[in-house]
Order: sequence, then structure tokens, then C-alpha cells
Amino acid sequence: MPELRISVIIPALNEHESIGQVVASMPWNLIAECIVVDNGSTDGTGAIAAAQGARVITSPRGYGAACKAGSDAALATSGILVYMDGDGSDIIADLSRLVAPIGSGEADFVLGSRIKGDREAGSMLGSQVFAGHFVGLLLRIFQGVRYTDMGPFRAIRRTSLEQLQMSEMTYGWNLEMQIKAAQHRLRIREIVVDYRRRIGGTSKVSGDLAASMKAAVRILEVLFRTGLSRHP
Repeated sequence: MPELRISVIIPALNEHESIGQVVASMPWNLIAECIVVDNGSTDGTGAIAAAQGARVITSPRGYGAACKAGSDAALATSGILVYMDGDGSDIIADLSRLVAPIGSGEADFVLGSRIKGDREAGSMLGSQVFAGHFVGLLLRIFQGVRYTDMGPFRAIRRTSLEQLQMSEMTYGWNLEMQIKAAQHRLRIREIVVDYRRRIGGTSKVSGDLAASMKAAVRILEVLFRTGLSRHP
């Protein structure tokens, strides 16, 4: 099987404290490009990322909108798309293991499970761990697929992503991808990845109660809209 090129896509909103270090740590010998999608930052995130070698594009507000914009902008020659956060919490050293099952032709979609991995103290809220287990249980019942997390660090074959016709433009993007991957019978693999506390700044999801509740409601909407029926 020919080697598939890799585009790394990083949605980022006001991550000036971390984005430079995240981009600088990229394994440039393994990837074709690093795309940072500036999702409306007002703190110079895009300029910092560009200075470290990222290709910076902009998108409308919304986590899913940023992921889609990065996917659409990826080099046409890239056969694997990798998504990760820009806060420094994902361990880039795990990238080679993340993409290996796709590169070898054994999988179409690979999810990094933080819940199974070594988590730095304070890196995840108890509610996030509970949500991963709860959603995983529902999807095991209704979709017959085993997930333990909804983490951001993931890789998918580009042609497989195109099959999914992603439409969720907010924080439900990750869950929609996992549900549709099962519905479209993609070959799914979950691997253990480690996780650490963000380098700086405040999480847009778990940083305050209002943001957490808003994200939780949206994730539940996606779950009940798309996750409780199998693809025909």
C-alpha cells in the first residue's frame, strides 16, 4: 500500500500561550503540513502559529466549523487527516501510533482514548470521564461499537471522512464523527493515548459552568439526533 501523507488540523481560539509550543513540537519529518484554524482569536494566536511553521486559515466561530474548514483546506495529496487541540494537552509523540493502523490498511478511523491512558492530575474533569463512559455505553447499545472517549486527538482516512458528510459545526463534531463512522461501517480502532493539563489559558468547554453546560447540551442533541438509529 502506498504511503499516505498526513495533514494535522488544529482548531484554535485564543490559544496564544500554547499554540507556538504545540506547532513547534510537530514531527515535521512525518507530516505534510500543520494547519492551524484560527476560529476568531483576538490574541495573536494565528500569527504565533504561522511564525512556528503552521499554515494558518480562518473559519467562522464553532469547533466543528473550524475542523471542517481545516479538512477542506488540507493538501489534496494528504490521505490521512489528524485532529488535535491547540492547548498542549494532546501528546504529539503518540501521532505515529495514531496513524499507523490507517497507514497499514487496517483501519479507517482511529480515536485516541485519554480515559484509558495516563492522565495528568487536573487534565480532565470527572464529568468528562463520566460522559465518555456514558456515551460509550449508549453507542455500544445502539451502534454496536465500543468507544471509551470523545477525545479530540484522532485520525481518519480522508476518503472515509468524505463519506460521513459531516454537518455538526459546534462541539458535537467529535461525537458526530464517531457515530457516523459506526453507521457507515468504517473500520474503527481506539488506541490509548496520554493526556496532560493545558499549557495555559482557559478551556472553552470546561473552563466555566456555563460553557460546560452549553457543550453538554449540544453533545446530547447530536447523540439523540444521530446516534440512536443505525445507518440504512
